[in-house]
Amino acid sequence: MTELKEQLSLLGRKTEYKQDYAPEILEAFDNKHPDNDYWVRFNCPEFTSLCPITGQPDFAEIRISYIPDIKMVESKSLKLYLFSFRNHGAFHEDCVNIIMKDLICLMDPKYIEVTGIFTPRGGISIHPYANYGRLDTKFAQMAEHRLMTRE
Repeated sequence: MTELKEQLSLLGRKTEYKQDYAPEILEAFDNKHPDNDYWVRFNCPEFTSLCPITGQPDFAEIRISYIPDIKMVESKSLKLYLFSFRNHGAFHEDCVNIIMKDLICLMDPKYIEVTGIFTPRGGISIHPYANYGRLDTKFAQMAEHRLMTRE
């Protein structure tokens, strides 16, 4: 347990909310079952970012699913990271790709996908999807298949 506490600095402490995009807040811990392939799913129904042109708020549900390898993302740090987009100006597609790439850098998962279900603005809703599978593995093939067969 002491080893786990050394890996995590946010859990169990007073929460400090960042005012802009803060990838450095993400924390990871060791996966106790790296030999198993299994899904970890997060759903953030209250994601907010800003339109980089108008400054108007954009609201979304962000869905993150991944198959971990050695490292896993700690949920409180993920929550604070996602909240850090609140005052950040980025298009919907950019947000989804930034989130995915930051999590790849943090964990190096076997597979990951991120979906943004943005509420309509101007009568149009946007649902960007990005995924990644580790190269030269069955997970790269899985990523290609899932990308090509999405509706």
